[in-house]
Amino acid sequence: MESSIKEPFLEDSNQEGNMARVLVTTTYSSDSIILAITRLSIERVYLLIDKKPDETQQATIDTINKTFGSVIEIKEKKVELYDFVSVAKVITDMLDDISRKDEVYINVTPGRKTQALGVLFGCYARPNFVKKIFYMPEDTKTMITLPILTFDITPSQKEVLDNIEKIDTAKALAEEVDTSRAMLYRNIKELVDHGFIEPKDGEGYRLTDAGKIARL
Repeated sequence: MESSIKEPFLEDSNQEGNMARVLVTTTYSSDSIILAITRLSIERVYLLIDKKPDETQQATIDTINKTFGSVIEIKEKKVELYDFVSVAKVITDMLDDISRKDEVYINVTPGRKTQALGVLFGCYARPNFVKKIFYMPEDTKTMITLPILTFDITPSQKEVLDNIEKIDTAKALAEEVDTSRAMLYRNIKELVDHGFIEPKDGEGYRLTDAGKIARL
C-alpha cells in the first residue's frame, strides 16, 4: 500500500456551493462524534452501529439524535462486529453513493478495533473519495490525521483477483485476463508477496481477506 498524507485540519478548504461535509463514524462513546460534528461543521452523519446495539451504544445514538437531529441529517448503518471484510464492503458502497462534491471525514475513534479496521480498509479501496481519516486520543481530544493509504492494485492484478478462484489453469486465467503467461506469473507473485492471495493446499490460489477488500 502507498501512503498519501493530505494537508492538516487547519488547512481545510472553505465550503463551496452544493458541497456538504459528511462524517462517517464508528459508534460507541459520543465524545469524539460530538467534537467532530461541531469542529468540522458537519451537515450529514452516518453512524456505523452494531446490529444489536448495547446500552452504551444506544445511549450514544440517542444523544447524537437529540443534540443534532433538528439541524443536521443523521443516518444509521448497521455493520458486523467482527467481520472487517463485510464492514469494508459497507464503506465502499457508502463512499460510492456519496456525491463526489461532498467532503467525507472518517472517525475511527469509538467502537471495536475490527470495525475500525474494516472502515480503514474500505477507505483504502476508495482513497480519492475521502477527505480525512482521524482518531481522537481520549486524554487530549485532538484530531490526529491518519494516512490515507491505497492498495496500489493495477488493472491486470484486479482482473487476476476477480478470476483466480474461478479458473484453475494458468493458461485459461491468462486468456481470461488477456495477458501473457509471463505477466500473469509476475502479477501472481506480486499479489502473493503483498498478501492479497495465498496458495491453496494442492493447486491454485485463494483470496485472502486483504485480497477480497482490494478488489471491492
